[in-house]
Amino acid sequence: MHKIQIKFRNWALLFATICVVGAGLLFTSCEGKEEEDTKVVLQSFGPMPIARGAELKFIGLNLDKVTAVILPDNITISTFTKKEARLLTLTVPQEAVPGYVVLKTPDGDITTKTTIGFSEPISIAGLTPATVKAGDELTITGDYLNLVEEVILTDRVTVTEDDFTSHTRTEIKLVVPAEAQTGKIAVSNGAEEPIIVYSASTLTVTLPAFTTVTPNPVKAGTNLTIAGTNLDLVLSVKLGGGKVIEAANFVSRTATQIVLAVPADTKDGKVILVPASGVEVSTATDLVMVVPTVSVTPVTLKNGQDITVTGTNLDLVDHVIFGGDKQGTIKAGGTATQILVTVPDDAVDGVVTFVTKADKEIAGPNLTMIVPAFSSFSPTSARANSTVTLSGTDLDLVTKVIFTGGLEGSIGTRTGTSLAVTVPVGAKTGKITIVTKNGTQVVSAIDFTLLANLPTFGSYTETRGEPGKILTINGTNMLLVKELIFPGEKKATAYGSKSDTRIEVYVPEDVTFGTGTIRLVTYEGEEGFFPELYFGGTDPVLNQTFCFFDFNGTGKDSWWGNAIGSGILNDPASSADGTPYWNINGMGGSGWWDGLFFRNGSNNFVTTGVDVNTWAVRFDINVREAITEGDLRIRLGSYFYHFQPWNGVAGGFKTTGWITVTCPLTGFKTDDGTASIPDAALGGSEFGMIWSHGVSVKVNMGIDNVRFEPIN
Repeated sequence: MHKIQIKFRNWALLFATICVVGAGLLFTSCEGKEEEDTKVVLQSFGPMPIARGAELKFIGLNLDKVTAVILPDNITISTFTKKEARLLTLTVPQEAVPGYVVLKTPDGDITTKTTIGFSEPISIAGLTPATVKAGDELTITGDYLNLVEEVILTDRVTVTEDDFTSHTRTEIKLVVPAEAQTGKIAVSNGAEEPIIVYSASTLTVTLPAFTTVTPNPVKAGTNLTIAGTNLDLVLSVKLGGGKVIEAANFVSRTATQIVLAVPADTKDGKVILVPASGVEVSTATDLVMVVPTVSVTPVTLKNGQDITVTGTNLDLVDHVIFGGDKQGTIKAGGTATQILVTVPDDAVDGVVTFVTKADKEIAGPNLTMIVPAFSSFSPTSARANSTVTLSGTDLDLVTKVIFTGGLEGSIGTRTGTSLAVTVPVGAKTGKITIVTKNGTQVVSAIDFTLLANLPTFGSYTETRGEPGKILTINGTNMLLVKELIFPGEKKATAYGSKSDTRIEVYVPEDVTFGTGTIRLVTYEGEEGFFPELYFGGTDPVLNQTFCFFDFNGTGKDSWWGNAIGSGILNDPASSADGTPYWNINGMGGSGWWDGLFFRNGSNNFVTTGVDVNTWAVRFDINVREAITEGDLRIRLGSYFYHFQPWNGVAGGFKTTGWITVTCPLTGFKTDDGTASIPDAALGGSEFGMIWSHGVSVKVNMGIDNVRFEPIN
């Protein structure tokens, strides 16, 4: 039962209960005192409010003398359901309206002191038709429907009074909106706190329905025909792969048929009809996309060669994948029955796979990539920078020729059967390896012999090549050396002593920092290389894992505090190793302590295996202006190392470039100097470098690569 009916019954029950307590409290008083004579007296009437068609009661004296009752608006009632001296009753007609009631008596008219009011319970009796289609007219029957301002259909689709096609007390007619769904309907009086009454029955809203979907399987790019009923309700159709075809893009549409073009990248999946209501209607089975059939020739071929693919529906192929997951190139001009595809240079043996725009894969045959045959080379012995000719088959596939020692020769003139290559400086006696486009390697059956009259390297005396300083190269036949070229193609211009077993050479100031090799040239014009060495004014970082400040944007540059004009400087020309570093240029130590840089937290702070007895904190430093006093305190948690190399140095301390300094962990002590750091991991709580103890000093220096390293 709808809400207003419940409310009405509750009020009726309350009214009846109050009647039992006392009629005087139930009715609206019209006369304050009963008179003991023949005069008609109205004491009360009710109930209020009253429903039209219900019984209205008048209580008083001599009411049997009433000749008529006038209800608003001017409705005369002279036939009563009961007429007694103390009680007069009548049935309220449906056309009655609120207002004052008049009793006609021989003594004159008696007008009620209060107006009659009516309860108007909105009710829904029925829905016609019970099944409707969007655009059809729906009839709602009931009572007091004249009070309804809006009709609410499932799901929250509202039709307002202005859009009703007909509106009376007992009937509302409206056109069913396209968005309406199957479900109960409701009517509302539209008040701020509205009375909403729901229908007892469900209104069924017709949906589009499938009869057939053809063809299935369907080829992407062709038309799909959907047959069914009420298809004129469809706003869009969904296909597999998230494809949505709007009604505006249908090829054609009637109430019984929709024709649409299937997008090229449609995938297998249900066909879904979407009407304005949003209630989707889906096929029971998937729409399957057509896949090509393929036949491939040749199946043994070179990288860069074309394969010919024949079959059906080849126009659906979007890309072709060769062995090694390498994508080929589909040539223009293909048809649905034949395409040409170029094999990638880096493809290897394996199945060729054809992929459609719908991501369907069709496996072709296994393809074998031709490998060059390396039969011989001539001459079999030669000097560096001379030419060796390789003979074989399919040598046009070769991209690299590698000599023993890992050095690549320069390829010159070549054909499918012949290839000329220049022997690189530094090559050694051993096998020659050719490398094809796809990375396949073929090794010569015999050794190539390098003809050379070069010195034999023994060792470097120094651990690094420091710019501007002597580097000592030890070995035999060292007097063969005419010229030394350092990394960056920097020729040595100054030498120390030179003998058949050693050469002292000054490392060029502008040598390229980092690990590199020294190229040598003999008096006979032979060339070769000495082994790799680290070049720079600083020691190389032995293990990057233990480096916790490098300022290179690797996560090893987090800090708080950047006092006295400090910050990261990215200037390869002035750095220790060509990477950014921490630059300081300002007055430090004017307060109790001025921070250079700090860290909080343990990110990139690795101490596993660090022994405080044998390891140190090491960092690269370049002091550009002499420092005469002050205290650079290096902090690991609550332990400090006092770095003061300027103490006792006349004129102060500066460097001529970058150097690596070592601060043994045994030197890190508490502030009072009584205890040494027991575990390097304690530095993870806080690390920093600070100037302290109130000495104001000009600081102009760089710091980089702060790390833990063994002392020896």
